[in-house]
Amino acid sequence: MSGLILAAGTLVTGETVLTDGWLVIEGGRVSAVGSGAPPRPADVDLGDQIVVPGFVDLHVHGGGGGAYDADSAAAGVEFHRGHGTTTTLASLVTASPQHLLTSVARLADLTEQGVIAGIHLEGPWLSEYRPGAHQVSELRDPELAELTAVLAAGRGAVRMITFAPERPGALEAIRVAVDHGVVAAIGHTNATYAIAQAGIEAGATVATHLFNAMTPIHHREPGPIIALLEDPRVTVEVILDGIHLHPVIYGHVVAAAGSDRVALVTDAIAAAGLADGDYVLGELKVSVADGVSKLADQDTIAGGTATTDRLFGNAVRFSGRAGPDVLLAAARQTSANPARVLGLTDRTLEPGGTADLVVLDPDLKSTAVMQRGDWVTPAPGG
Repeated sequence: MSGLILAAGTLVTGETVLTDGWLVIEGGRVSAVGSGAPPRPADVDLGDQIVVPGFVDLHVHGGGGGAYDADSAAAGVEFHRGHGTTTTLASLVTASPQHLLTSVARLADLTEQGVIAGIHLEGPWLSEYRPGAHQVSELRDPELAELTAVLAAGRGAVRMITFAPERPGALEAIRVAVDHGVVAAIGHTNATYAIAQAGIEAGATVATHLFNAMTPIHHREPGPIIALLEDPRVTVEVILDGIHLHPVIYGHVVAAAGSDRVALVTDAIAAAGLADGDYVLGELKVSVADGVSKLADQDTIAGGTATTDRLFGNAVRFSGRAGPDVLLAAARQTSANPARVLGLTDRTLEPGGTADLVVLDPDLKSTAVMQRGDWVTPAPGG
């Protein structure tokens, strides 16, 4: 059998978990998988390490000192790729109309070059009551003229937009975005339960970092969280860094929505991977202390500093259980589920899937990463 054969003590394909698993990689894709003795001696034998599908991050602003703008996005992509994220959207925060158009047009170039998988607009059509780390003075109602201009500037690269559905014009904007093939998300919202339901009926299918920057649950007004959790059409983002929400809440999210509707995201900023200190997110000053990023002189969390390999490990640890089903759930939440949001069906290590993979040691720390059949970190044993 031709192609590179890789063997590992545990292989998580995204569909199943194989003990003493192996896979064959040809032309950047997986051509065969199995367990037990491979068709011939493995070219790379990883021993007791774990192989999982490459991570897909729907919500990330940068990392390794690089913000996701045209000037430094490549550095951010390289940083996160070294931690297993082989498919990423570039998330943009709220900006002025002209700045937004310029940023989208420049990131469209990087999308066409294959550096990123597309653009996520986290603003500017958000609630001024739940702004998080967004410039309040630039938050505005969605107008179809601006929306269509932004989509035109993106040349098909805008893949997801977050809306606060209670803003005037938001429901129509959601419909227009979806009609253009864009994933609509609900987030940074002060919506009631009923308005959140209306946003879902208009076409929204993602919850932007569930719980964070949205109306909390109240026993007389369930709010958007319950509406998003209970609807089977919605994939819910969770920032599982141990900072944005309590591990117990993660367990309740999985129990309520089901593991296949959870997508783990980093919401990482340029400071991810760097020392504590002062940084910027868009036009806002940010301070990082003990790995926690907050708006300068405020207690508002401003993005994250984790990488997806850390989220994967937390998903396993926070589950409070062990076994193949836990590994499979963590793999789906970091790969197949977010990939499905983008319409990508080949982000598994099944025959025909893209050969994007992460090698984890028994402590779930990333040791090597492959993208499209090529090692993007030093090859194991090399």
